[in-house]
Amino acid sequence: MTLELVQVNFKARDDSALGRFWAEALGWSASSEGPGVTNLEPVGFDWPDPSAVCIDLVRVPDPETVKYRVHLELATTSEAHRTELVTRLEELGATHAGVGRSDAPWTVLADPEGNRFGVLEPSERYRDTGPIARVVVSCTDPRDLAGFWGEAIDWTVHELTDDHALLRSAKDVGPYLEFRRTPDDETGWNHIHLDVMSDPVDDQAREVARLEALGATRTDVGQGDVSWVVLTDPAGNEFCVLGRG
Repeated sequence: MTLELVQVNFKARDDSALGRFWAEALGWSASSEGPGVTNLEPVGFDWPDPSAVCIDLVRVPDPETVKYRVHLELATTSEAHRTELVTRLEELGATHAGVGRSDAPWTVLADPEGNRFGVLEPSERYRDTGPIARVVVSCTDPRDLAGFWGEAIDWTVHELTDDHALLRSAKDVGPYLEFRRTPDDETGWNHIHLDVMSDPVDDQAREVARLEALGATRTDVGQGDVSWVVLTDPAGNEFCVLGRG
C-alpha cells in the first residue's frame, strides 16, 4: 500500500493573505508553486513525510458557495499556552465562531475567510503531533469512513465508536484524522479537503483503481485537464489523488 495523506487543501479568495495567517498561526514557512497557489509546511520539512500534514491554499472565485465538512484543531501544551494562542490568533485576524457548547474544552474560531477551526485544551495525546492536533471530517457514519480511510492510507484506528473514529499514521507520528458524527450531514464540495499521493507518484493510476474498489467514486468539480484525480469517499467527501505536476 503506497498512498499517503500529504496535505489539506483550502479553497481561498486570497491564497496569499490566508496563507500568511496560517503560516503565522502554525509557525510554518510559506512558498508558492505558481500564481493562485500558496504552500505551507514546517520549517525545514522534507515533503512528503507522515510527521506533518501540510496545507495547500488554492485561489478560487467564490469559495463561500461550498460546504464546511472538514476543519483543523490545534494542539496546546498548557492552559497558559491555550490562552496565549487564542489571543495571538485573534491578533492575526481570527474571530470567535460561537459554535458548539459554551462549556466545551476547546475554543472555536474562524480564520479571516471564515473557515472554522478549534484550539484544544492541553492533552498528553497531542503532545507530539505538531501544531495541528487533528484533521476533523464531519459525517453521519464514523465507523464506515474509518474502515474506508484505514484501508485507503493504511492508518491505525486508535478509537472507534458510533460517534467518532480516530486514526493516525501507522508510524505513530503527525496529526490524527478524526471522523465525527454530526446530526445534519451536508452535501456539496468541501471548502477544505484532503489530498493524498502515491509513492512512487507513477503508481497514481493503480492507487485510484484500488480506491474505487474500496468504494471511492470519480467526480467532476470542473478541474479540467490536471495531473490529479478528484474522487469522493463513500460519504461524499471530495479528495484528490495527486500526480506528477
